[in-house]
Amino acid sequence: MRGAETERAVPGFGRAPLLLDQDVSAVRLDVIDGPDAGKRAWLVAPSASLGSAPTNDVVLGDATVSRFHCELLLDDRGLRIRDLSSTNGTFVDGVPVVEAYLRTESVFRIGETTIALTPGEARPRRISARSRFGDMVGRSLPMRVLFAQLERAARGDSTVLLAGETGTGKEEAARALHETSDRTDGPFVVVDCGALSRTLVESELFGHERGAFTDAHQERAGAFELAHGGTLFLDEIGELPLELQSRLLRALEARSVRRVGSGEEREVDVRIVAATHRDLRAEVNTGRFREDLYYRLAVIEVRLPPLRERLEDLPVLASALLRRTGGDDAVELLTEDLLAQLARSSWPGNVRQLRNFLERAAHLEAPVLPGAVEAPTDPIDPELTYDEARRVALADFERRYLAALLGACDDQVAEAARRARMNRSYLHKLLRRHGLRG
Repeated sequence: MRGAETERAVPGFGRAPLLLDQDVSAVRLDVIDGPDAGKRAWLVAPSASLGSAPTNDVVLGDATVSRFHCELLLDDRGLRIRDLSSTNGTFVDGVPVVEAYLRTESVFRIGETTIALTPGEARPRRISARSRFGDMVGRSLPMRVLFAQLERAARGDSTVLLAGETGTGKEEAARALHETSDRTDGPFVVVDCGALSRTLVESELFGHERGAFTDAHQERAGAFELAHGGTLFLDEIGELPLELQSRLLRALEARSVRRVGSGEEREVDVRIVAATHRDLRAEVNTGRFREDLYYRLAVIEVRLPPLRERLEDLPVLASALLRRTGGDDAVELLTEDLLAQLARSSWPGNVRQLRNFLERAAHLEAPVLPGAVEAPTDPIDPELTYDEARRVALADFERRYLAALLGACDDQVAEAARRARMNRSYLHKLLRRHGLRG
């Protein structure tokens, strides 16, 4: 375990002073049983990972502990523990858990290691005085912690991994990093690894020569070459096929690429910012993502908070989104009653879903708030047989579910299929059946 009884900096913070400090409660971790018995660490950051891999915040020498075993997260409700698809599981007070809030002085076990938690004295946490970073706005503590991390990351040229749920603003964060860095005059190139077919990803990233494959009628520069001198944003990096991850790793390490069908190496000068809605540490544990590539991407790892963890930002966030949509006049829609409704609603699509809702509201529609149940508009016809009435009701539910799903996913069918855990071709079929796609 690194740094016994020493304060561990949040990844991306470093130890340079930021604009503002605020005291937060610290938690002491004591290993009371196992190979590392007697060792101690402090949790003072919003999160910390535990495992046997050397890049964890708390490194354990227990051979029965997974490389990235579990994560501790400190939020307004308390301390939460989350298993990262570990091999041997995470147990709290003897009970196996996937995710749970911990009681004061709880004991948890991972592998053959038992750890006790003890509340400690208040420790300083670095936060930013900003209420805006690029197009992102927020005055809540989670956002000011995020802005502090991004400020620090923008001052260097290290690779950044942005983690967060769909719709939390990862592309906006990547663009803001680029615009506040020394590379702001260079290109900002976006590659959505989840939207490309497996056969096109390699060409999109590295380019190809004429005749390299069918339909390669002329040579083409890839994203690495196009981003030379600037920033390459690899969105949804967790969707990159395993067979291409080794090529990406080589390009990151060598800072050179070889086009498909070419033997020539081309040097590139790019800063990499990657993003994912998946937990890549869990993907590493299950063998779906290369561990060495994760290390290379997560030089600085930043988590974007979901909207439900920053509801106090709704007034300033909704105002900014409405102003972008319809100007100052649109902000008049933001009544106290509407704000109260927004705060009571669920936002599985996060800021993107809120933006879409407000855009519809600005165009004089009456969209259903997330979390609200839309009552069936057609009465039940008793003249129908049970099977016929059931088919009608199921078709109505199917149509409303698909419409809400697309709205939450910003009309991105690939993301909708992932969220619904549905085959993409089958989802396309359902959308056509209900007239939601041509």
